[in-house]
Amino acid sequence: MKILILSSSPRPDGNSTRLAKQVVSGVNNAGHHAMFRDLNTSVGGFLRDCRTCRRDDGSCGIQDRYRDLFLDEFLPADGVIFATPIYWYGMSAVLKAFFDRMFCYVAKSHPASSNNTHRIQNKRIGLVLSSEETFPTVSHGIVQQIQEYSRYTNSTFVGSVHGYGNARGDVERDPNNPMHAAYRFGQTFPTAHATDFKIDTHRSGVVWPRDEGHA
Repeated sequence: MKILILSSSPRPDGNSTRLAKQVVSGVNNAGHHAMFRDLNTSVGGFLRDCRTCRRDDGSCGIQDRYRDLFLDEFLPADGVIFATPIYWYGMSAVLKAFFDRMFCYVAKSHPASSNNTHRIQNKRIGLVLSSEETFPTVSHGIVQQIQEYSRYTNSTFVGSVHGYGNARGDVERDPNNPMHAAYRFGQTFPTAHATDFKIDTHRSGVVWPRDEGHA
């Protein structure tokens, strides 16, 4: 599988970035292909009124590398893992901009809207977080947003990894060992069991296959 890891910390050696790179190692060592990208090098502006900046051919007029990232790497990926520090109980501004600017490419005014809308769906989605605060609900806002994005795009939210730290490298001293958790998350991400039941979902009554030799 092709797994895209999008790191959105403004610090290239920040805690969420360190966790994201552990995910990369896990994905690659499991025999899959990980692509690590720093969003700060691709997203140079926020979403605008497309009616004022869309080019005559229908493409986005913002001058940065978002188009290449979205069309050439995000859409072909089988899975995407978003990494962000928690800022004001939400995701970083550049990651929010990444989501917002998808609109330009799926809006009906874009010439490839139908194809882009089709290819944005049915991906495996993961989340990597870092925060100084350890309060139990500090990550709930971001997790809920990613869950809703996954639901909206018919994608599968596999889960998240959360490490605690503030100064650069703090996360490596977190006694919960999120660095190892991030590595394992990358290893298992392509195949991890993940469910999102609906009222009419067929369910077998067991979660894990049973050894027929044991009751």
